[in-house]
Amino acid sequence: MFCGCPAEHFARKPNTQVCPVCLGLPGALPFANKEAIQNSIKFALAFDCEINKFSKFDRKHYFYPDLPKGYQISQYDSPLSINGNFQFSIFKFQIRIRRIHLEEDTAKLVHQTVDGRKTTLIDFNRSGVALVELVTEPDFTNPKDVVDFLKEVQLIARYLGISNADMEKGSMRLEANVSLATSYQLQTTIVPDYKVELKNINSFRFLTKALESELKRQKEILEKGEKVLQETRGYDENTGKTFSQRTKEEAQDYRYFPEPDIPPLKFSDVEIEKIKKELPELPSQKRKRFMDSYSLPLDYSNILTEDVGRADYFEKAVELGSKENISPKLIADMMINKKLDLEFSEPGGLIRKIIEVTKIEYASEDATNEAIRKVLKENQKAVEDYKKGKGQVLGFLIGMVQKESKGKGDPKKIEQAILKLFRKD
Repeated sequence: MFCGCPAEHFARKPNTQVCPVCLGLPGALPFANKEAIQNSIKFALAFDCEINKFSKFDRKHYFYPDLPKGYQISQYDSPLSINGNFQFSIFKFQIRIRRIHLEEDTAKLVHQTVDGRKTTLIDFNRSGVALVELVTEPDFTNPKDVVDFLKEVQLIARYLGISNADMEKGSMRLEANVSLATSYQLQTTIVPDYKVELKNINSFRFLTKALESELKRQKEILEKGEKVLQETRGYDENTGKTFSQRTKEEAQDYRYFPEPDIPPLKFSDVEIEKIKKELPELPSQKRKRFMDSYSLPLDYSNILTEDVGRADYFEKAVELGSKENISPKLIADMMINKKLDLEFSEPGGLIRKIIEVTKIEYASEDATNEAIRKVLKENQKAVEDYKKGKGQVLGFLIGMVQKESKGKGDPKKIEQAILKLFRKD
C-alpha cells in the first residue's frame, strides 16, 4: 500500500518481498498506492457509499510482533467513504455500511517447532499489503444473513477485479462483533453496551460455527445475570468454541494521530463520477437481468452469477444457441445439472454437444400419419373411451404411436394429429 513491493505473497519464500518501508526501518518514507485508492473507491461505490472529498491516513499504535513499526497506517476520522446502504433485493433485507477505509496489512506469524523448541517466526512478505476494510452497522440478527452478505461482498470484489478475495490465501478475512440485545433494546433500537469481536476467521463455514458458539456462550452468561466482558476472541475449530485472546481496546487506546509522511487525499466530483462510470455490472444486477431476460429461476441465476467467467460463458452460449433455437433455460440446465460447460472451454463446443444430446431426427409427416391410423384402427376401445370423456387415454395412444414409429415420432405433432382426427369424427 505504501511501497513498491509485490502484493502477491501467498506461497512465496518468506521475507523475499520486502523493503525498508514495509519492514518499518528508520528513515524509510511511505508513499500512497494510487491504484489501491481508486479500487477502494470503486468498492465503496458498489455499496452506494458517500465518497469523502477529503480523506487522510492515520497512525494506529499498538504493539504486536507482526507490526514492525509499532503502528499501522490506517484511517480513523476521515475514511475514504461512509454511509453506504446495500439493498439485498432478492434476499429481502438491506445492510447499512458505516465506512469503508484503506490500511496496510500486518506481517504473518508462523508457529512451528525449531530444534525441539516451540517457536514463532515472522514472514514480512504480507506486511504493508493494501487492505480495504468494510464496517457495517449492527443490522444482522442471525448467522445466515451474515454469511449471505459476506458471500456477496466476496463476489463484488471479484466482479470489480480488485481482489481474488480468496480466504485460503489470506486475501479475505472475516471478523464479527457480537452482542445480544434484550427485547427492550430491540424495540427501541438501542445497541448493547458491549461487543465481543471474533477475529480473523478464514471460512464462511467456520464463521457460522463461531457465531453460533459465541451467541450460545453470551446467552448463558446473561441468563446468569452476569455481564459479558468486552474482548477479542478467536475460534477453535477442534473444540467448536470461541476462546479469549485479549481485552478489547477502545479507539483512544490506539492513540490515533494523522500520518505525517503522507499528504491528505482530495477528490473532485469529476474524479468520483469517472470512477463510477467504470463500474461493471454488479452481481445483484446481473442476477436480476438473468431472471428477467432469460426467464431463469432464482436458484439458476444465483449459480450462474457466482463466477463472473461462468456468467460470461453462459451469455455467449445463449447468443450462439439462439441461432439453433436452443432456449437459455436448456443451456442453463446443461451447465448446472450436467456440468457440460466444464467439458468445453468455448461455448461453441457446449452448443454442439447440446444439439448432439437433444436433437432427434423425427419421422416424416406421412410416416407419422400412417402410424397414427394403424394405432387408432388397432385400439378402437381406447378411441371410444376418449370420445366418452376419458381424456387420459390420449397419453396411451400417443405412446403407442411412438412405439410404432420406433421413438422417432414428434410427441407434439402426434397429439395435434390425433386431436384433429377426433374433431373430424
